[in-house]
Amino acid sequence: TLDVVGADADAGAFYPTMLLYNNKPFQRSAPHDVEAFGPVNTIMPYGTIEEAIALAKLGKGSLVGSLFTANDDVARQVALGTAAYHGRLLLANRHSAKESTGHGSPLPHLVHGGPGRAGGGEEMGGVRGVLHYMQRTAIQGSPQTVAAVTREWSKGATERRDRLHPFRKYFEELEIGETLITHRRTVTETDVVNFAGISGDFFYAHMDDIAAKESLFEKRVAHGYFVLSAAAGLFVDPAPGPVLANYGLEGLRFVKPVYIGDTIQARLTCKQKTAKEDREGQIPQGVVHWDVEVTNQDAEPVAVYTILTLVRRQAGAGMTVSGAQVEASLQAEAPDTVTPATIMARTEPGSAPVRVT
Repeated sequence: TLDVVGADADAGAFYPTMLLYNNKPFQRSAPHDVEAFGPVNTIMPYGTIEEAIALAKLGKGSLVGSLFTANDDVARQVALGTAAYHGRLLLANRHSAKESTGHGSPLPHLVHGGPGRAGGGEEMGGVRGVLHYMQRTAIQGSPQTVAAVTREWSKGATERRDRLHPFRKYFEELEIGETLITHRRTVTETDVVNFAGISGDFFYAHMDDIAAKESLFEKRVAHGYFVLSAAAGLFVDPAPGPVLANYGLEGLRFVKPVYIGDTIQARLTCKQKTAKEDREGQIPQGVVHWDVEVTNQDAEPVAVYTILTLVRRQAGAGMTVSGAQVEASLQAEAPDTVTPATIMARTEPGSAPVRVT
């Protein structure tokens, strides 16, 4: 019998907790075909991991699947075998059990949705959870036209020069495509030796003439991180100004070695701007993405990357900045909040949002 507590048994439909057993799960298909909402579950035995994977696929689509195992090799095998049939996989073991959100409770940025019979949709998952409400439009045109439409500079678009260093400008004053071409610096053996001593990086390609000759470099090369540091010294304006902080870089690639005696130069371009929402106790500011290309004496790129900075808005001119304010701003710009390469184009209020790729 079922005793209903805290509800009217005559006004609703109630079902008792029930655990079923299907001893022939490959022959009896009802547990796979019927989705019983409620406190009902079916135990189905399996003999091998391959059989367990096959059983998990018979549902033909699920919001979430859970695997409890202490063996990471088994976790990998099952995940690769069943992921295409589930929107989310919970892999639980003794290390994660205490903090696990459980089978039906995803974290906010996890995908909760599923393929096939699960409906093919996605709930939550950050911005992915609302993509099906948005129009996807491809923009085709010259680099400058695409940059004008998307408000994101790309190579080939117009570069703007100004006598005033870009780091001396407030967020509103910076223009997309604004470019600084720096003076040059020749890399010396002293630079390489000093950087090795400061960093503790004595890798043979930087310090050992004989070993370097036998390597793919054929001779000693400068540290990649020295090149980054030297490039920063070329383009940074040292005096206090609107730039509040540099909190990281993205997409770093060392595309060509820098040898002792090479001369490097940096090109810094304002790539993208995103105004941050004003918060009480914080300096009004925005995020600026700078495209950086470091070249050698032959105008060949040796390093490319994007720097991200927090830049003061004009509304914050004259306001003092505390360490706590800078720390709060950096914490607010966690990696999962940074605008991805596929950008969200801002539209007028009331219009449909457009995703531009």
